[in-house]
Parts: sequence; C-alpha cells; structure tokens
Amino acid sequence: MGKVLMKNYFMFIVAAFLYALGFNLFYSPYNVVISGTTGLSLVFREWIGISPSTFVAIVSGLLLLVSFIYMGFDITFKNIIGTLIYPTFLALTENLVAMLNINLSSMLLVVIYGGITIGVATGLMMRSGFTIGGFNILYQLFNKYFNISYGKSLLFINLSILLLGTYVFGLTNALYAVIALCISSYITDHVIIGVSRAKTFYIVTDKESEVKELVINKLSHTVTEISAKGGYTNNNKKLLMTVIPTKEYFILKEAVQTLDDDAFFLITDTYEVSNGKNVVMDGEI
Repeated sequence: MGKVLMKNYFMFIVAAFLYALGFNLFYSPYNVVISGTTGLSLVFREWIGISPSTFVAIVSGLLLLVSFIYMGFDITFKNIIGTLIYPTFLALTENLVAMLNINLSSMLLVVIYGGITIGVATGLMMRSGFTIGGFNILYQLFNKYFNISYGKSLLFINLSILLLGTYVFGLTNALYAVIALCISSYITDHVIIGVSRAKTFYIVTDKESEVKELVINKLSHTVTEISAKGGYTNNNKKLLMTVIPTKEYFILKEAVQTLDDDAFFLITDTYEVSNGKNVVMDGEI
C-alpha cells in the first residue's frame, strides 16, 4: 500500500510540474486562456498585472479553506498537496521559460504542443488520484450542495472563463484555446486508459463452426461461446466472442463476411484483457 501511495505521489508531482511547464511555455506567452484558475490567471494578469503563480496561489488557498469548512478534512486532503506544489512549480517554470527564451512563430504549433503537454499532465494527475486544487474544489462543492454534476460544473465554469478570455484577448485567441482544449482532452483520455491494442468481436452467425475454425486454427486465438436470444424472433443463438490484436482486425472482419454474408457482428476497442492474474492480449473468459 505504501509503495502504491508513493508511486501516486511521484506521478502527481511529475504531472504538476509538467502542467506548469506546459502552461508557461505554450499558453502564458500567447494569452491562450485555457480552463481553471490557471486560465483565469491570464485575464487577471492583463487587468491588474498579477503573476499567474501568485493569482493561482491566492485563489487556490482561499478555495482550500472553503473546502475544509464545508467538506471536511478527508475530501480537502487530496487538494492540499496540489495547492502547495502547483503554484510553486508555476513560479519556478516562469523563470525557467524566461531563460530558455523559446519563441514559436506559429500559433497552431503552440496549441498543438501545449495541448499534448497539458493532456499528458492531466492524464497522469487523474491516474494519481490527486488534484492541483483550485476550481476542482468548486466542482465538488456544487455537486455536494446543489446536486450539480461534476461534468456540468466543469463545463459551466470553463465556458465562463473561455468567454471572459474572448472578451479580453479576442476571438482568435479563444478559437486557439478551444483547439488546445480538444487536443488536451484527447491526449488525457489516452493517458488514462491507454491506446487500444486489441479489438473484441461479438459475432452472431449461422456458420458457427466455420468461424470458430477460422479464429482458433488459422488466427490462433480463442473463442468464447455465449448463449443469446433474439429480442425480436425469440430464437436461441450462440454469440461468439474473441479478442484479437488490432493488426488482425481487417483479416477477421473480411473472413467472417466471406464465410457468411448475413453474419451480425459488433466490434469494440479493447484496452486490457486479464485472466485475473495477468494482463494478456487474448484469452477465453
């Protein structure tokens, strides 16, 4: 248990540093207003000249106090580390970026690199189980006291920040911010669940024996038979399920269609297959 916790702490620290670096390297110099307190800090820097690290530290500290009062220590605990570490990393990377003096002439490259960096950082952060505090506390409060889901709270607050950024920095910067958010969301999903290396086929066919022969003897994979019943016809059928590497996707798909033109099959991405002890690429359930 201790090793897992230490691993999560380390993952979170790396993620917080990477998030701060990505923000200061790609978003802050070009006024790309992304989500959360970090994005809002650019607006207040423009209005009153406060640095993003100072703004984030003040707002996150106040929200942490609110969290402790209204949600208790247990929920607040996971936000404490981020509230202390993240503004520190923001301040450190501000100086680091100034020394690197990187200047990208293409805004498209800025949002691509920024989206990838922030996406990886966010994915690692979510896997660690910790947060950088800030508006994450607001989302939790809205959910607890107003029964507003985390997703709806996030959408409402971040949309408000985006509109505010549009007002301050213009529509062009806002459009680049949307592209950056889309890229980071896509990357985050892949960091959390990984890249699909396999496909699961669910096949209903009148030529069960031929399909099983194909999968087992020609492709060298296992097949699981599941009893099924047609919802409309009430006919009893066998549902064949098999997991294959993605590279063999078209081979099996075309082979099944060749064997039975009327075959029904459903194909889904598969990120992990486990027999209870080991993670495997394919196996009979």
